[in-house]
Amino acid sequence: MKRIVIFASGGGTNAENLIKFFHNSDNASVIQVLSNNPHAKVLERAKNLKVSALSFNKIAFSKNDDVLNLLKASKPDLIILAGFLWKFPEHILNAFPNKVINVHPALLPKYGGKGMYGMHVHEAVVANKEKETGITIHYVNEHYDEGAIIFQAKCEVNPNDSAENVAAKIHKLEMEHFPKVVNKLLSE
Repeated sequence: MKRIVIFASGGGTNAENLIKFFHNSDNASVIQVLSNNPHAKVLERAKNLKVSALSFNKIAFSKNDDVLNLLKASKPDLIILAGFLWKFPEHILNAFPNKVINVHPALLPKYGGKGMYGMHVHEAVVANKEKETGITIHYVNEHYDEGAIIFQAKCEVNPNDSAENVAAKIHKLEMEHFPKVVNKLLSE
């Protein structure tokens, strides 16, 4: 049985979707949810679904090995960033090569990089009058949103779409594709 650890910073709808998708799976299960935000709704969602949920601070994540040691003890086959807003530190990436993935709410390489997350992305897509956008699932490396692309799914952006309309379309793509892509990755 493959082991998944999820990092999230906010509401946790992607994390909840992944936990539910793998709940009765013979292939994998979500064993832990970690957050840099002690008040994040994702922690409550995880606990309600009987998954270990912990928060940590910047020192435990970047300055010492507390989070790294926690991960080593958990032995994840895959680490998933689902709305996690901090840059992932190199010492953790080096300990888990090609085992950290992220979902980004745009078609990378467009609209990636520091500060490009959530509504910031959707507002930029609308402001630039893009005709399409989508999601990108990619490996995480030492640079924001520059890791190798695993999967992309697209949706149309209509001229009258607001950033909120685009966000809803992206959310739908994430809910549909993210668990399936993760399952396929863990089956290879």
